[in-house]
Amino acid sequence: MDRTPDPHPRPTGPRAERKRQAIVTAARKLFLRDGFGVGMDAIAAEAGVSKVTVYNHFGSKEALFTAVVAGALDEPVTDGAATARLDRLADAPDLRAAFLETARHWVAAVREDGEVAALRALVAAELHRFPELADAWQRGGPTHHHPEVAAVLTALVERGRLEIPDLEVATIQLHALLVHPHLAFGHYGATLDAALTDRLLVSGVDMFLGHYAPR
Repeated sequence: MDRTPDPHPRPTGPRAERKRQAIVTAARKLFLRDGFGVGMDAIAAEAGVSKVTVYNHFGSKEALFTAVVAGALDEPVTDGAATARLDRLADAPDLRAAFLETARHWVAAVREDGEVAALRALVAAELHRFPELADAWQRGGPTHHHPEVAAVLTALVERGRLEIPDLEVATIQLHALLVHPHLAFGHYGATLDAALTDRLLVSGVDMFLGHYAPR
């Protein structure tokens, strides 16, 4: 197995973050092209760093793979239109309107982004060949699969705009309300039309915000 224990904390600081992003970008490209079987040497070379640097940041190929997938899952709401970013939600004057706009951007990406769809398919395919990925994914938990979503929900709680007693449950619920219907239909080669998509999205946001509204 291509893995090395990493007893050290993850490197921090702007330079380390640039290297981390380069590693994730390179790994995403090579995982999509070659699957989970790609070597860490190849990922390091593509990223322009040493193999030791890759392990210093991630500890194992399983951890790197889950980081790549988690980044892709959150990407539509962290690297999207300036007005539809998660990091703007906590301070939005109209939380419902901002939440709806961000949700629409997220769902549109799930429906239309071929690379994100390919990564989701890759996870399902590689779990059969590399069952250790399931363990790594399970250890991460929903808040690690959607770190940016979990972070903004935490910020909303800290600002008193939502009351969320169980962040893990809330993260799963939000994904289930907004994204899961499209994944489920897509699994069978079907799609939800635009009108139904928007009805599901609006009702999903309203259910989520209504359930976690401060009492």
